[in-house]
Amino acid sequence: MPRYKLTIEYDGTPFAGWQMQADLPTVQGVLAEAFRRFCGEQVQVSGAGRTDAGVHATGQVAHVDLSRDWRTDTVRDAMTAQLRPHPVAVLKAEVVPDLFDARFSASRRHYVYRIVNRRPDLALDRDRAWRIPQALDADAMHAAAQRLLGRHDFSTFRAAECQAASPVKTLDQLDVSRAGDEIRVVTSARSFLHHQVRSMVGSLMRVGEGRWSADDLEAALKSADRTRCGPMAPACGLYLAGVSY
Repeated sequence: MPRYKLTIEYDGTPFAGWQMQADLPTVQGVLAEAFRRFCGEQVQVSGAGRTDAGVHATGQVAHVDLSRDWRTDTVRDAMTAQLRPHPVAVLKAEVVPDLFDARFSASRRHYVYRIVNRRPDLALDRDRAWRIPQALDADAMHAAAQRLLGRHDFSTFRAAECQAASPVKTLDQLDVSRAGDEIRVVTSARSFLHHQVRSMVGSLMRVGEGRWSADDLEAALKSADRTRCGPMAPACGLYLAGVSY
């Protein structure tokens, strides 16, 4: 039974997240249904990251076991056809060893958060970025973000419903840069707590608008107290950009 690794892109706006739920549209659900129509099999599509409702992906990775050998380009193209009209695309299919697991074999996950820093409303980027009308200092945000790098108890930036066994994570990258009106927050780690990225971005926004200093951000981290967190950034600006193995 060959195992296929899939690289997937999707617009998370119409979905209740990645993970299959009864009576709600999910990315995992439409992929499983597309496979059923393609090859007549009921399959489990296992993803590297369980993105929340409204979160997008440009490089989600999943694996699936099929009962027969298919050419990888056939899998990709057949899924392209069967996924329409959902905003989900299989960009690439590869045959991988049976021991490969999209979730547990991952060594690092990469996320991008998009902020559009302007007063006018969004037309083309509606539901795909967080519009913040007040001026933000991206350089101050980047400098403060470096205080969060390394191994810490990230309870301050953890959702109350997070199911991770420990709040201790190692953050490898947290970079903030500006290009015109767009500010991008790029972050990488082996794994993240539920809502960690969006919570960190919301707290960095406080720094960018001048309400917090880098010391304030570090103090919030060290408090390990969720009530010290800034506002959680909306899901629409977050993208799972890639997974390393």
